[in-house]
Amino acid sequence: MQVAGTLPERRNVERMSMHPRVLAVATAVPRFALDQNDVTRRINLALGPRSREIVRLLPMFGNTGIEQRYSCVPIEWYEKLHDWPERNQIYLDSALDLLESATLRALERARRRPEEIDAIVTVSTTGIATPSLDARLLERMRLRRTVQRLPIFGLGCAGGAIGLARAAAMSRSIPGSLVLFLVVELCALCFRRDDFSKSNIVATALFGDGASAALLSCEGDGPSVVAGGEYTWPDTLDVMGWEITADGLKAIFSRDIPELVMTRMHDVAVEFLAEHALALRDIDCFVCHPGGAKVLDALEVAFELEPGALHSSREVLRDYGNMSAATVMFVLQRTIENGRPWRRALVSALGPGFTAGFTLLER
Repeated sequence: MQVAGTLPERRNVERMSMHPRVLAVATAVPRFALDQNDVTRRINLALGPRSREIVRLLPMFGNTGIEQRYSCVPIEWYEKLHDWPERNQIYLDSALDLLESATLRALERARRRPEEIDAIVTVSTTGIATPSLDARLLERMRLRRTVQRLPIFGLGCAGGAIGLARAAAMSRSIPGSLVLFLVVELCALCFRRDDFSKSNIVATALFGDGASAALLSCEGDGPSVVAGGEYTWPDTLDVMGWEITADGLKAIFSRDIPELVMTRMHDVAVEFLAEHALALRDIDCFVCHPGGAKVLDALEVAFELEPGALHSSREVLRDYGNMSAATVMFVLQRTIENGRPWRRALVSALGPGFTAGFTLLER
């Protein structure tokens, strides 16, 4: 004979969702603000006399849609040469500070305690950490010694969307668990003073530093993560990534990225949504990684949106620049908090591979 559960047990079951929910999202940036006009002026003074190509590319800084970014080092730091060990040590110290700050804010917003965290998924591609950043955070915050950890490296700008789906999958596999999803990228550390390539100047015009933390659980309130997916196009390994050099990471950008987004993203997104019996018209809100102003223009075409429709993405780009994987989480936080009504949201980002990552949210 089957015995009905007690009232508290039934209430607990009722609170459980078949899909993980995003209980809270929080972000953090370092203390040094970089004004885009000041950056442009300094680049012109420092590099302009040494390269005509730099002078030719300077208008790019004003066309990015960026007004301000943040850096873990003061702007004067960029005027000197720095080797890879120095850059990576700054990455380790600054990344951990930002992750702790974002985690504490997320816990406060969700009204949860550090000792409740059961698992951590950490995404970062702008430095090397062994032991990984999550192990260092566990030690600093005195988290439980049984916390499960999943550090993810190499996803680049796609890491926010893909990592969120991975964190949701971990939450789903351990019902009732509290999963901490972390992203930190210190892209501005990768500026190379004596590199006059277009890719380095594009990175210098776009990149900023930032981190985010999100808490996911099948128990609680918040948007549900109902699906995740990705697509890697063939023969596109050279579109985006890092080249490892003696003095750090060197950005690789193809000039064809906006065109690739405009011509290929639509069909991939439609196919992903069709797998879940949805179409583009069923999405009320598009939470897109703002890789740059031209990429946002291309995404609006790919998603059949009106020009300028990706308001939150453009605002985050304006206020923080491109923080690689962390950026889309800044957009998600703004989307959740701005009060605009939506039922379904599609989180998307593009990264090395060349790969599109998707996460589908419902509330």
